[in-house]
Amino acid sequence: MQIYAVGGAIRDQLLGTPSQDRDYVVVGATPAQMEAAGFKPVGKDFPVFLHPRTREEYALARTERKTAAGYKGFAFYCSPDVTLEDDLIRRDLTINAMAQAVDGQGQLVGPVIDPHGGQRDLAARVFRHVSPAFAEDPVRILRLARFAARLPEFTVAPETLALMRSMVDSGEVDALVAERVWQELARGLMEARPSRMFEVLRECGALARMMPELDRLWGVPQRAEYHPEVDTGVHVMMVVDTAAAMQAPLTVRFAALVHDLGKGTTPADVLPRHIGHEQRSVALLEAVCKRLRVPTDCRDLAVLVAREHGNIHRSGEFGAAAVTRLLERCDALRKPERFAQALQACEADARGRLGFEQRDYPQSARLLAAREAAASVDAGAIARECAGQVDQIRERVYQARVAAVAGVLEPAGG
Repeated sequence: MQIYAVGGAIRDQLLGTPSQDRDYVVVGATPAQMEAAGFKPVGKDFPVFLHPRTREEYALARTERKTAAGYKGFAFYCSPDVTLEDDLIRRDLTINAMAQAVDGQGQLVGPVIDPHGGQRDLAARVFRHVSPAFAEDPVRILRLARFAARLPEFTVAPETLALMRSMVDSGEVDALVAERVWQELARGLMEARPSRMFEVLRECGALARMMPELDRLWGVPQRAEYHPEVDTGVHVMMVVDTAAAMQAPLTVRFAALVHDLGKGTTPADVLPRHIGHEQRSVALLEAVCKRLRVPTDCRDLAVLVAREHGNIHRSGEFGAAAVTRLLERCDALRKPERFAQALQACEADARGRLGFEQRDYPQSARLLAAREAAASVDAGAIARECAGQVDQIRERVYQARVAAVAGVLEPAGG
């Protein structure tokens, strides 16, 4: 029995970056031998075992072959006679197809085993597929795009890009399970430069199949005085990267990604203006969320931002009554954390424009102060004062909130 660390741990070690976890492959062992050594079996599709002390996962070396369309259409073969090289050749990219032996204390020992030129491609900053088997699993397109968001300086080898395009053309991408698409997109959104993921997906044609609502934004013009970058697709990518630079959570990054979808359906005769794009964006992103089964928290914030981002941008011009109505539409009093995230997404939108990257966004502080003032109103006390006059409660609470908001806006806004 020989144990090897494989894949990302070796790649990250060679790049000099921290590795979040380590994958292990065991060569020359049977499931019975693993259990006899104290490992606990947990794999369903193929034998995977938990280490008795560290609880890390150890997989038996295996080969695989495609048996049907879809993510789970693979058969795996595990046997003591499956070699490390057999196992590595089934992997997606050369930079993920390296291994190094592990000693009894879990330390890496000996040379890096690199049968497919992973070290060469790391040095050249290239994503290259290991074998034609890459084409058997369309999830690998998403994984490669996600790696591009993590390692934005890497390019895709021409032959790999050509293979990805042929996979799209043959309909392989259309067979992807919605949950897996969302899982990979979400992980890519949380990387250092999410825009690279979408650039790669566009380049191979996959984005047009998975998120046509987003793909059609490229080439759509906007008014240059507000958007010096002009192109809507370019703007959205700048917004997503700005949200990433702000260390924003996934909910905010997703809202940044889909906030302007409606601009892709603006009639050509009114361009570069986008009147009413907010409501069109809401309808489109709700369809995206349903199709990809996006989690509720991501969907709800995205809808709020798509609907209200224009009003939040203009809120510096609003008086107390208009600000109070905005707070109520955003349900800011009941959901302060979500409202703060909406402001964060709007700040990313405002700064995700050519030449606007370092601009302040005073709307956030102003609206947060207004929210605190409105929240200080004792609605319960007002309700008790209106005993027997229920129809007056809502209006009196609203007017009290307007007065409270006016108290914090007037000193700053005049």
